[in-house]
Formats: sequence, structure tokens, C-alpha cells
Amino acid sequence: MYALAVQNIPEGNKWLYEVKFDGYRCIAGKRQNGVTLWSRRGNDFTPQFPRIAQACERLPADTLLDGEIVAIDQNGRISFNLLQHHRSRASAMRFYAFDLLYDRGKSLLRLPLIRRRELLKNTVTALSDPVLLSETFETEPSELVSAARELNLEGVIAKRKDSPYESGKRSGAWLKYRINRGQEFVIGGYVPNNPLDSIIVGYYQGEKLLYAGKVRNGFVAHTRKEVFQRLKDLQTAPCPFANLPERKRTQWALTREEMKNCLWVKPELVVQIEFGEWTPDGHLRHSRFLALRDDKNPHEVIREILTGCSRSATSAP
Repeated sequence: MYALAVQNIPEGNKWLYEVKFDGYRCIAGKRQNGVTLWSRRGNDFTPQFPRIAQACERLPADTLLDGEIVAIDQNGRISFNLLQHHRSRASAMRFYAFDLLYDRGKSLLRLPLIRRRELLKNTVTALSDPVLLSETFETEPSELVSAARELNLEGVIAKRKDSPYESGKRSGAWLKYRINRGQEFVIGGYVPNNPLDSIIVGYYQGEKLLYAGKVRNGFVAHTRKEVFQRLKDLQTAPCPFANLPERKRTQWALTREEMKNCLWVKPELVVQIEFGEWTPDGHLRHSRFLALRDDKNPHEVIREILTGCSRSATSAP
């Protein structure tokens, strides 16, 4: 079952609220012959997360959990990068269970969420670390959002208490509200496409403009046109980024071949960008355009470093 993205979280006693984890969605199942962990696409996660699989051996036979695998960094924060690039650090991995689909062979899919949660709590209590219960909160959404933002969490999930489990659907019974990080960046180029496909942004380190990422999401028709109109008068021949081209090909990299599709501009335009986190090689993940910032001096735009949190990522707000 999937959550539908929303701009506002519903209020009222018909809803339960949870933390939105930035990790790998996972189904954990115990059969007579052992435990299997499945990814959202049905791939076998079991060899990659042996400690989680071992903890799930204590599940009753023919029991199925839905949850999220996350990694906790040294500051107690959830880190997708740690999960993606350092799976060998098994002690950092956690499985937060948030639903119970089958219990000892009995399907719970048609039961209301509130009842499934009661059964889930009893089931997870019998397990050991690193399998944990994803807590729910009955509070004002604004308070939960503030707490999630303070803890640098990805967002908040709202679920109807009376909802059944609808596999493979985004029915609106589950809703997600993303809370991303953000800062200013300088535009150094763009990829054209009627009129604009994406902008290429970076930040200053001393006198050097360093590439941070391509931003494609967040534009609507009028903002796309507005940004393009501002950029077309700034076009220049040389690439302004000191760290391009990149040699290592990754999802976020900009190689010499890919640069052939780019047009470069004088780095004079500042934009506000929302994003999930920095990758280990200095790129933006889950980036989204928010606004132009005419009040900012491009040469004052640097990479903002987030400080650690004083509270655990699983603390209640």
C-alpha cells in the first residue's frame, strides 16, 4: 500500500500520524522454512540485511510485516546515504514495522488499521533490536511537522484509522507530507527543452563555483518561463563550474558527454532549492525548485552544513 503525496496534512481524530522514514520499503515474512525480506520491487533483501532477518526469525510462522529499513548515523539521524553506500555497517540498520498483513496465516488486510496496529504492537514486542515498532502519534499535525523538521526527518505520514490494507494502491487513506531541507544556490547553466528542462546549480567555495546538481522538479509553467527569460540573457560560452566535468558516472553526476546538452550562463541568478540531503560525493538528492532569490548576492552563497540533533530520530514530539 502506498501513500499519496499532499501539501497539507489532514486534522481530526480519524487519523493516525507517523514519521516518514527515508529508507527502503520492506516486507518481512516468516514461513516454516525461514525468513525472507522483500523490497518494494519484489527483490530479495535477505542477504543484504542479515541482522534484521535474524531478528525476524522470532516471528510466528506465516506472519508478514510491512515496514522500512533505515540507517542511523553517528548523530542519531536517519541517513539514506549511509543505508545506500555503507550496508556493511550492520549495527546502524533498523527495521521499523508499521503494519501487520498476515498473522499466523490469517489475513488481516480487511481489518481497520487501528486493529492491525494493536496486533502489530504485540507481535513486534516479542522481537529484538534491530526490529522496532514505528510509533504513531495522536497529536496536532502542526506539532508533529515542527518536531519532524527539528529532527531533520523526511516528513510525516497520515493514515485513516479505519482503512483496510490496499496492496499496490494510493487510495488516499495513507497520505505523505515531505519535509525537505533547503538553501540558496547559484544557477550556472541549464538544459533547454521548450524552454527549460532543468537548471544546473552550485555554490561558492572561495572564488570557485562548485557544481551541486541538476534541478528538474518544482517548476510550474509560469516559473519555468520566468527563469528561462532571466537565463537567456546571461548565456556565456565557458562552463562556470570549477569541478566539471565529473569522471565518475552516478545518478547525480554531470559528465563531459552529458555537458554537451547544457547551456552555460554567468553565475548571477540565485534560487531557493529544497532537497532531501547531500550525497557523499557532494550532490543534491530529491531537489526541487522553490523560488528566485533576487535579494541574495551570488558570491555569498555557500554550502550550508546542518548540525546534529540533540534528540534521537525516534523520539516522540
